[in-house]
Order: sequence, then structure tokens, then C-alpha cells
Amino acid sequence: MVSCFHCGDTVPPDEHRTVRIDDKPRPVCCIGCQAAATFIRDAGLDDFYRYRTAPTPQPEDGGRDEWSLLDDGSLQQDFVEPLDDGRGEARLLIEGISCAACSWLIEHALTREEGVEQIRVNPASGRALLRWDAARRPLSELLRLIAALGFTPHPVGSEAAAGAAERERSRALKRLAVAGLGMMQVMMYAVALYLGAVQAMEPLYQDFLRLVSLLVATPVLFYAGAPFFQGATRDLRARRPGMDVPVALAMGGAYAWSLWVTFRGGEEVYFDSVTMFIFFLSLGRYAEMAARHRAGALGEALSQLLPASALRLQPDGTEQRIAARHLRVGDVVIIAPGESVPADGVVIAGQSRLDESMLSGESEPLPRGTGARLVGGSLNLEHPLRMRVEQVGADTVVSAIGRLLERAAAERPRLAQTAERVGRVFVIAVLVVAALIALVWWQIDPSRALPVVLATLVVTCPCALSLATPTALTAATTRLARDGLLISRPDTLENLARVDRLVLDKTGTLTRGQLRITETLPLGAEDESACLNIAAQLEQGSEHPLARAFPRAPRAAEEQRYQPGAGVQGRVDGQRYRIGRADYVAALAGPPPAGLPADALLLGGEQGWLAAFRLADQLRPEAAVALDELRGLGLRAAMASGDAAATVAAVARQLRIDEHAARLDPAQKLERLAEYRRRGELVAMIGDGVNDAPVLAGADVSIAMGGGTALARASSDAVLLREDLRLLPHGVRLARRTLRIIHQNMAWALGYNLIGLPLAAVGLVPPWLAAIGMSASSLIVVLNSLRLGRAARNTPLAAAGVTEART
Repeated sequence: MVSCFHCGDTVPPDEHRTVRIDDKPRPVCCIGCQAAATFIRDAGLDDFYRYRTAPTPQPEDGGRDEWSLLDDGSLQQDFVEPLDDGRGEARLLIEGISCAACSWLIEHALTREEGVEQIRVNPASGRALLRWDAARRPLSELLRLIAALGFTPHPVGSEAAAGAAERERSRALKRLAVAGLGMMQVMMYAVALYLGAVQAMEPLYQDFLRLVSLLVATPVLFYAGAPFFQGATRDLRARRPGMDVPVALAMGGAYAWSLWVTFRGGEEVYFDSVTMFIFFLSLGRYAEMAARHRAGALGEALSQLLPASALRLQPDGTEQRIAARHLRVGDVVIIAPGESVPADGVVIAGQSRLDESMLSGESEPLPRGTGARLVGGSLNLEHPLRMRVEQVGADTVVSAIGRLLERAAAERPRLAQTAERVGRVFVIAVLVVAALIALVWWQIDPSRALPVVLATLVVTCPCALSLATPTALTAATTRLARDGLLISRPDTLENLARVDRLVLDKTGTLTRGQLRITETLPLGAEDESACLNIAAQLEQGSEHPLARAFPRAPRAAEEQRYQPGAGVQGRVDGQRYRIGRADYVAALAGPPPAGLPADALLLGGEQGWLAAFRLADQLRPEAAVALDELRGLGLRAAMASGDAAATVAAVARQLRIDEHAARLDPAQKLERLAEYRRRGELVAMIGDGVNDAPVLAGADVSIAMGGGTALARASSDAVLLREDLRLLPHGVRLARRTLRIIHQNMAWALGYNLIGLPLAAVGLVPPWLAAIGMSASSLIVVLNSLRLGRAARNTPLAAAGVTEART
């Protein structure tokens, strides 16, 4: 029987196709595998075959062309984020990835393709981020290329994502069940053998028990233990020592020695130690996988929030049920009680209460009436609502949150990378020490050399060391996301735990950002109504909180141009106008008239000054408490705002913020951040507007308000999904606790190994006891990390819907 070189399937007897790889003819089972292998070879990527740890999936049928459907812009809304200049970033789940070599192959094959800017593939999750230029290359061609390599790309959010996780969980459970049942059976035979050794069991029965132990332990080793051998093979081929290397050496050595003793005779077999080791190690891996899946479940749940259909109100007054993906901006939809909101929009009729807990962590239903903004995915609980659609597809809040989660999942934090480097050094040290111990015991008592070396390899397995950091980070980020603080970059928790300075924007951050016009002062010939109309057209389409204070205009001004931190310019009825700061408007309208209110928003045009608008906003009720808590944690607060000095000073007085600055543009805010950093402080910035995006990108830790602009959210390390500032001290406390847990895990793992090593080296720890100790060590690390995900009760935050961690 001949196996296909590419996919591993049996080559039919009448199939004689081959592909030359490494100057040797390699048999393949079909034209698809021949084409895939030829493509990989011709692309100069045949190193893939040397480093892969499992056969590659058979390429899809060449006649299948469903990828062309994914060039449809309406379908891409769900999994492609549009970037500037026609570029896009697609989130994919690639089925068939079994190791790092698969990721390497896909990344190298696509990176050299025209139109591809970047592709990152996470071998652990099978997820990929593909950034490409749609004008130069349709997405379908790139997906077809991935399929030609033997992998199947799926848009994230499709049923394939949930299916892949389910398949992984199912395989792990089967392996765990085989290992558990095998361990119990072999332990029964082992007990009989130990008792027989004491009571002089006849050799015939002893041989029989060893033989049945072998029969039971063999499937446990080669099925349940297969992932460890695959991992060790991958590590050795990549010349990168990993934790699977000593594990595979210990399991393989114990099994091989026991096999020899079973048929050729000897003192002792170690089938019990082998099966016990595999069972406990599989148990630890399953716990780690479950924690990882819980983190991924949030993203999957988000993708399922938007309903498949929506009830659209037609212009003639009739109702039509359509697919939610066919909704367009401006459509009016009817949301019945019990239905989910199909897109982001504004209520135009009705009053109800909505459950937004999945999006914001807010546990209580929130009242929503005419004029209120609704977030797609929230659940209408009481009465029917009519909503005008304002964002669909990739522009919705749910899609933005999903992209942030994907970004966080595609990168590894510095702490995890450091732990991996330490683990590699540790593995090398363990292998050297094991070799020395084998040499010494061979001189002292050759019969004990093998069990001592096995116990040493098992007891020093760095499983707990490798789990110490990722399990804690995963548990903490998942917990924060459920509470309403979404971490979107891998190093955020580490930086947040060490931050010294907190810089806050005012409007939309410390205040609600729900401004209203309290007074309109005409400055020219136009009356109040005409000034409001011009201002509304200028602000139409702006995401700045100030723009929401003006009524919705029937159309937007022409040639709109936004000046961050200054205002907006546009053309209305052929005339050019500006609205914003006094110096910005004066550049168009001329010298300002005397007596202009310092805290007003100003409007002027080419004909002169038109009006001053006084706006009012409200402080967030929890702002003072949150800042007090942050000061209690040792953080210094400062406010940097583009608003008038008098308004900023008034807010600073109410919140007892000593350092504050007004009338700052984005460059000046960045300079203030740089000044704090020159003092040696680690700075966190919290903001919400378009003008905050540069300063958010320049901070050590950036946090955007969930209701802020899409640009601010995309520029940030974290997003306050639930706009409750008390999540800030909660996040700092949990970040600090996460670092403590990581340090505890590392200390435990290293301490256990350092104590266990000398005991095993002198022969005081038998292999079976080493297996229990190592596995218990890994489970302790996982369980210690999972404490981060537990919620405390009876705290002020818990009463408000935010669950606080015990410290």
C-alpha cells in the first residue's frame, strides 16, 4: 500500500502520478494533490514537507468555485474591514492547519502574491488576518490559492468556526477517554504485578499480565499520546526545543523499555507510568483548551448576535421581511418584542427596554425611546420599536468589537514570548541534566538508570511553566471582556498594571457627550433658525460629540473638511462656512467681534461672523468615584481637552483634577503625553473622538469609550464597551492581579521543578509518582489562573453590574 506524499491517503493501484520533491519522485493520489505539490515546489516552498507534522488535507475539487461569491461586497461586510485606498482586511478561519509549518507555508505563498500586503496565520487557532488591495486582486483568487495549497479558508463568523472548535474538543475528549480507561486497566494489572512480586507470582502469570498491559497501553500511547509525539517532532525539525521533547522522550523510552522486558525478560515494566503520564498530561491540555475556547466563545457569540432577517418598512407603508445583510443606511425597520436589533441605528418611534448585556456587560435592561441610539445585536424586551438604520455590516459596533477580538487573538504578548524563551532554555537544561544523571547511575547501578532518568524527565517537564502565562492572560482578558472592558492588544494588561499617569479627554469621556444647545446668539444678519440650519449641515455626518447637539439636517454641506481639534468647514448654498474654535473661524470670517463668549462654539463664513452656540453637557455620575479609586491605586490623573478653558477648569474643579489643559489640538495633546513620558511615567490615555485617535495611538496604554468614534476604537489597546468609568480602576486592579498570578504560577512551576529534580535524580521519586506530581503541578497552575475569571459578590461594582475580582 502506497500513501500519497501530499495528503497521506492511499494511492489507488491504477494511479501512477508522481511529483519530484528533493530530486525524488513522490507518489500522489490524484491530480489535485499533484497540482498542490507542484505548486508548492515551483514556488520554492518545498521545505514545508520537511517541517510539517501531519499530512496536508486533500485539495478541494477543482470544479468548485464558491470563492467567487465572496467577492460580493454585501457578503464581505461580515468578515472584511475596509481600509483606506481600496484595501481591506479579511478575517478567515483556515481549516486543515496542523502545525506551524502550515502557517509558514500559507504566509510565504501569499506574501509574494500581487495585491497581498500582509497575512498572519495563528497555528494554534487556525485564524488568519489577510490584508490585501482589492483593486489589484479579488479576494476569491487569494482564497482559491489557499485552497490550492490544500487548506480550506472560511470567512470568520461562518458555521465553520464553531465546527472547528467542536471538532478539536471532540478529539481531545476521545483521547482523554482512551487515556483514562487505559490507565485504569493498566493500573489494575500493575497492582497485581506489584503484589505478585511480593508473593512470588509464577512467571507465566507475570508474563500474561505484562502482555495485556502492553495491549492496553499501546493504543493509549499511539492515539492519546500522538499529539505529544507530533509536537516533539515539530520542535526537533524546527530545531526549537519545546516542552513536548522531554515528554515524548519519557513516554517513548518507558514504553520501549517495557516492550523489551515483556518479550525478552527483565525486572520491571512501566506501562502504568506511561498511561498515567498521558492521562494527566491530556487532562491538563484539555483544561487549557477549555479556557482558550471560553475566550474564543465570546467572539463566536458576538458573531451570532445579529439576526439573520429584519422587518423593513417599505416606502408605501407595507412591511417586508428581508435578509439582514441586505439592509442599507436609511432603511426603517420594525423591531418586535423578543427580536434582536439587526443593525446600528436611531429610534424614530416607540419606547422599550433593551438587553445590551452581551455587548457591554450591563446586566440591567436599559430604557430606549425616540432619538436613542440602538446597537445591533441588543435584544428588545418589551414594546415594538421603529429604527432608522445608520450603520450596517462592517460599520456596526458588533463588527468592530469582533475585529478587535480577532486582532488580540492573532498576536502574542511579550510575557508569553518571554515565557516561551525561558521554557526553551529550561528544556535544554533538563535534557543535559538527564543525560548526566543517566551517565552517573549507569556507573552506580545500571538497573536503576532508566527509571531514574524517566522520573527526572517527567518530574521536570515544563508543562506548568509553559501554561503559567497564557492561561492567566486568557482568563483575565475573557473576564474583562465580559465585564465590559475589551482588551484588543496583547501587551495591554502588562502595561495597564504598571501605568502611573492617566490622561483623560473631557467631552464624551468625563462627560456623557450628550450635548444640547442651551443658547444661540446671532452675531450677524442671519436669524437664529438660519444659523442653526447652516451649523446642522456643517455637522451632518460628523462623529464628534459636538455634532450630536445639532438637529439632523436634510442634507450635508458640500466640500466638508474636518480639522481635528479645531472644527469643520463646508459649503452651504455656494457659500463657505466654518464652525468650531474662534481662531479657526476667524481665519475665514475675519477678526472676531468683541465680547465673544469664551466657552461657546462659533459659526462664521466668508461674509463674517454668524452665531455663537452655548452647549451644555453632564458629568458622568460615576466619574468622581472612579477617579478617587484610581488615585487610591496610586495613579495621577490629568485632563487634556480641546474645549474652552473655563469649561475645562469647571470640570477639573468638580473632579479634583489638579493638572488640566484646554484648547489643545491633537499635536499639543501628544506633546503633553511626551512630557509625562520624559518624566519617566507610563501613561494611559482615555478618549473618544476622531481628534483623540493620534494621541491614543501614541500612549503607552490607550482606552477608547465604546460609544466613541470607530477611528478611536481602532486606535486603542482597549475599549470600554460599557461606558462606566469605574471599569478603569477595575481593569487596573485585575491587570495587577494578573501579573501577581503569573508570578505565582512561574514561582510554583520553577519551585516544583527545582525541588523535584534532585529528589528524582537520587532515585527517591518513582516514574508513576513523577507523573502524578507533574500533572498536579500543571492543574494547579491552570486552576490558579482560572481564579481570575471568578467574580466576587457584594461589592459596589457587582451591585452595579460589574463583577469585581477578589484580591
